[in-house]
Amino acid sequence: MGKVLFLSFCCTAILLSCNDGKKYHSSEKVAEVKTQEGTTPENKVVSVKEFQQKINEEFSNPEESPLTKEDFIGFESLDFFPIDTNYSVKAKLERTPNAQPFLMPTTTDRKSQEVVFGILHFKLGEKDFQLNVYQNQQLKETEDYSDYLFLPFTDKTNGKETYGGGRYIDLRIPKGDSLTLDFNKAYNPYCAYNKEYSCPIVPKENHLDYNITAGVKKFKK
Repeated sequence: MGKVLFLSFCCTAILLSCNDGKKYHSSEKVAEVKTQEGTTPENKVVSVKEFQQKINEEFSNPEESPLTKEDFIGFESLDFFPIDTNYSVKAKLERTPNAQPFLMPTTTDRKSQEVVFGILHFKLGEKDFQLNVYQNQQLKETEDYSDYLFLPFTDKTNGKETYGGGRYIDLRIPKGDSLTLDFNKAYNPYCAYNKEYSCPIVPKENHLDYNITAGVKKFKK
């Protein structure tokens, strides 16, 4: 999103090519958040706070915000769950090199060409979970996003504390077979704020039978 890598795989219904440097967004500029992703709780908290600051900066910028004109007036901050480092977990990446590209449905007639890059295996509490992580076939050909991975998911908080359609997390391809999966950085797709956006629908297999009380909450108008 905006000037950070909070790219919710959305674009306006008009800008179907989504080739403006923001993946699926319609504004123009993007830059990564450069944060030390340390393993200590302190570093994790700092990283999440920076995430929250950057996403609020974007939503407060009239040139980048996905908010409608009505909702933009008086906007101060998105609503976040309290930061909980228990939701920042190490996930094992099982790569799926033989997976075939497919067209992921969206909230409009647009289709997003994706491939299952791999399967993330991780624990929350004492439970084992797995989620498919995707790579967009157009973005992987670009210099800036050749290693970008898209993680959409739903969980038991959807429609209650969080957006009913699920949330997204941005990831990068790791050098090894593991990565940090931080649900404190889960955010809503743009269509949660404005129906003019087209957003990929979370695949059924990416549902977590768990209350993910971390990340961005449902937007209250």
